[in-house]
Amino acid sequence: MSDEPESVSAARGVTPDSLLHTGGSDNPSAEDLVLASGRDLTPKNLQWAERRLAREGRSAIDKALP
Repeated sequence: MSDEPESVSAARGVTPDSLLHTGGSDNPSAEDLVLASGRDLTPKNLQWAERRLAREGRSAIDKALP
C-alpha cells in the first residue's frame, strides 16, 4: 500500500490503494474478464471469457490481474 494520502494520489491521477480491489466477494462476468485481460469487448472475446470462466471460475479473473 502507498504511504501517500489519498488526496495526493488523486491529485496526480493515480487510483488510491484503498480503491483498488479484485472484487473477491462477487462473481465476475465475462465482460469483467475481457476488460481485465486488456481485450476489446467483442462477441468473440466474450465467448472466450465465458468458456474460461466456466472452466476456471473466479480464479480466471485473478490470473488476469497483476
